[in-house]
Amino acid sequence: MTIQVAVMGCGHIGHYAARAVALANDMHLLGVVELPERIAAAQASLPGTTIVPTLQDLPARPDVVVLALPTRTVQSVAPTLLAQGIHTVDCFDMHGEPFLQLKAACDAPARQTGAVAILGAGVDPGISTLIRALFEIWAPTGLTYVTYGPGMSMGHTVAAKSYPGVRDALSITRPGDPGCHKRDLYLELEDGADFEQVRAQILADAYFCHDDVRVFQVEDVTPLIDMGHRIHVQRKGGASGVDNQLLDFETTFHNPASTAQVMVAAARACTRLSPGAHTLLEVPLSAFLPQSLTELIQRLV
Repeated sequence: MTIQVAVMGCGHIGHYAARAVALANDMHLLGVVELPERIAAAQASLPGTTIVPTLQDLPARPDVVVLALPTRTVQSVAPTLLAQGIHTVDCFDMHGEPFLQLKAACDAPARQTGAVAILGAGVDPGISTLIRALFEIWAPTGLTYVTYGPGMSMGHTVAAKSYPGVRDALSITRPGDPGCHKRDLYLELEDGADFEQVRAQILADAYFCHDDVRVFQVEDVTPLIDMGHRIHVQRKGGASGVDNQLLDFETTFHNPASTAQVMVAAARACTRLSPGAHTLLEVPLSAFLPQSLTELIQRLV
């Protein structure tokens, strides 16, 4: 069965999600849904791809919608699509209580219509979540240390861009103590915008208020942009009562391309799960991959 997929949003992640769907042999890209004023730019970015202003304008009803949208937009869009019986995948990146609230908001409409939502299907949360869980299986006692960066944070950049007076922004996560985020935020302001006022508003935002943030005003953020990122996960713990097990995972990656690829794998998994809202922790690994379970067992076990 070919999975009919639509991508909603054509920013950095949406662009790569559309490309990843087009490359998947078991999927068909119905098109990309984008705001009317951004359709021309989306068409230039993805020539030959159907770009439409609403889901209803697509040539067919999608099985799955990949929500390449700002995190705070997902909170309203995902439950609406699930209520229509359409599967959704998002890369929601607010941890803790906001994540649990999204899961609760998506679970009820999904169960009512037989739809599936996969939440936080990115790199972090997402793949790094799975790595940390695997390390705890291996060494159930001890501590895990996670270091991020240096690299561009997509969610924080989008959040900063949303404030009045900000023409463009770039949020960089830089290495600090494990588990402690340090950020450098570069702001390109509109003419007449007050830097101190904008800075104060952004630093009060939930995306930034818990972190050590340095804010800089620049004429143009474009020369500063590098979409690469880094995650280093270390666990020092015990296995079978034996201490000093050292587990280590480190990767550098292109943030939007990697996030998009995980989302597209999750779109496949949506078609193999029972109705409801799921995190990556709840999805069998085999559901993300295109091969049959028998093929995967023969190749990987």
